[in-house]
Amino acid sequence: MLRPGPRNLITDVDGILVGNHEDLRLRSGVSVVLCEAPSTASVDVRGGAPGTRETDLLDPSCLVERVDAICLSGGSAFGLSSSDGVMRWLREHGRGLAIADVVVPIVPTAILFDLLNGGDKQWEWPPYRELAYQATGRAGRDFALGNVGAGMGAKAGNLKGGLGSASAVDQATGLQVGALVAVNARGYTTMGDMPQFWAWALEQDNEFGGLPPPPRALGLPVSHSRADLTLDPADAARGDPRANTTIAVVATNAVLDKASARRLAVMAQDGLARSIRPVHTPQDGDTVFAIATGRLDLGGDPLALAELGTLAADCLARAVARGVYEAATLGAARGWRDVFAR
Repeated sequence: MLRPGPRNLITDVDGILVGNHEDLRLRSGVSVVLCEAPSTASVDVRGGAPGTRETDLLDPSCLVERVDAICLSGGSAFGLSSSDGVMRWLREHGRGLAIADVVVPIVPTAILFDLLNGGDKQWEWPPYRELAYQATGRAGRDFALGNVGAGMGAKAGNLKGGLGSASAVDQATGLQVGALVAVNARGYTTMGDMPQFWAWALEQDNEFGGLPPPPRALGLPVSHSRADLTLDPADAARGDPRANTTIAVVATNAVLDKASARRLAVMAQDGLARSIRPVHTPQDGDTVFAIATGRLDLGGDPLALAELGTLAADCLARAVARGVYEAATLGAARGWRDVFAR
């Protein structure tokens, strides 16, 4: 039977560590998924305005098979420099692709837009290299959710967004699946003016509030009347449809090649569709990475990858809800608990 792992975090997947570092003054931060050993990875990009680095390398037709880390950063395009900080830490520890007598760390990266959230963005040099270096050095099994790492300055519809994570573990077979997401969506994660999350039906062990079923059906188009009433006119980010993007990593301990990892990332994107409305818009940069640490052989079962992708999508949907549920009010962005206090 599949249940959340002991931490209910992506680090329940053997071989995966996570480090976060954020700056409250900047209202921004960085999250790093660190592979204990180089791991197979791929990516799927669905948003119309992505900001990424090294994603072409993850195409199954390209040469490099494995990555050392995945970096998720705030800062819009400025945040792409965060991978330099991860690479510095990895090089100091002798990690990377060996080419003759040098090593080149492989660190694909995606960014979200958090430049309009009221934090101090008047830097001379973007701070993301140092934030990422610190985050990588802090990588471990346990970490907080909400206003943490890349989720520090995030927003989600009318609510404060944040960093979310979830896992599913099969004690009988040893299969492990997990997700990490920085939720900074233009779309809404809750059902109209009700507190229930779109991912409500997937909740495990009251991980995002244990609310009862929604009391009524939703019409089309979805009403967000309560959300509109709580909108702060000083919230510049909500007034601009380009100020968004949700970025995520799903991971498994299964043995996968790059093509299968790519299919895992494609299927995992359904988790965003199950938990955010609307999603994958022309202004979003929604990007999902997939990592396979290769600790468990699936035995050639032709249905195994389909089942694995379904689990990853469910974990990602739960992680989205957890990220918003755990986020605290910051500036004009109100936390779920402050909007839907019972």
